[in-house]
Amino acid sequence: MIIPVRCFTCGKLVGDRWDEFTRRTKTGENVIEVLDSLGLKRYCCRRMLLSNVEIIDEVLRFYEEAEKRKEARSFY
Repeated sequence: MIIPVRCFTCGKLVGDRWDEFTRRTKTGENVIEVLDSLGLKRYCCRRMLLSNVEIIDEVLRFYEEAEKRKEARSFY
């Protein structure tokens, strides 16, 4: 899923903070402190980053599998 540009509830910009949020949390920094330092104080805005799931890798896996099956059928 692509991170939404704005918070669904209040309309604050949150999409521009996604890269820094993921980078800092992957290094082991405390999520609460990262969100505070990014200026996301409202729980609705925090939800936008915390609940985002990157499923593009999963979708691509199914697409690649479908392409392989399509190629296999074309050989017969």
